[in-house]
Amino acid sequence: MFPAIGLVIVIGSVVGGYLLEGGNLSVIMQPVEVMIIMGAAFGAFVAGSPKKILSMSFKQGLGVFSAKGHSKESFLEMLLLLNDLFRKARREGLIAIESHVNRPQESSIFTQYPGFMHDKDAVDFLCDNFKVYISTGMEPDALENLMEIDMETQSHETLAPSHAVNKTADSLPGLGIVAAVLGVVLTMGKINEPPDVLGHSIGAALVGTFLGVLACYGIVGPIASAMEHTAKDKSIVLNIIKAALLSTVSGGSPAVALEFARRAIPNTERPTFEELEDALRSKKE
Repeated sequence: MFPAIGLVIVIGSVVGGYLLEGGNLSVIMQPVEVMIIMGAAFGAFVAGSPKKILSMSFKQGLGVFSAKGHSKESFLEMLLLLNDLFRKARREGLIAIESHVNRPQESSIFTQYPGFMHDKDAVDFLCDNFKVYISTGMEPDALENLMEIDMETQSHETLAPSHAVNKTADSLPGLGIVAAVLGVVLTMGKINEPPDVLGHSIGAALVGTFLGVLACYGIVGPIASAMEHTAKDKSIVLNIIKAALLSTVSGGSPAVALEFARRAIPNTERPTFEELEDALRSKKE
């Protein structure tokens, strides 16, 4: 939502300011320049990115316009799910939740929280690490190292598309200069034309530089930044799960594990202690 609003503001401000200064919109409407710059940038992006990165880049790039991000309510839902799992394990033993983490889609616990179930990476992270602990009895330090390896791997993978798009954005000013130089070359062929014709041709050539810089800092660069923020949001969710699991396997009570998880939530979306208590009380009722 906000990326789309931001792009509208960028384009509206640039075009609006140009028109208010008496500019002629037809001068900067140069589809051939756009084809040269964006086509070359896309070709370079394809040439420098593996197939997996290309696919993930398009998915993440489109996803930033519909991504809602995490809210206090979604984090509360996650805490309630963790509470249900930890309390069941505390009452009936770890073996009681084995079927739930083996088949979360069929679990009577997981299916109560559809918002969390939509995040496949978070579900897999929670279930995989719970299964490892149940089957191996791994020491907390070893489990922490295992989760950190998993998180680092996922972070590298999810951030790779934003880095690739950002590199493409960095190339746009240079490609704008390429388009401008080509325009100057064409202008030199019109050297015998009247000044008004030459002026229009030179102006059209300079539009290439303008479009390259605008696309870099006003369009593609911000999209890459939004993709990076979306990717980092996933790391926050995994870190919350990690904090809760480590507390549990270290012998902490469900209440203590939930508090560790709550403290791992960023301040702007973190439920207060009272809000968590009210949610737990409502769930019991």
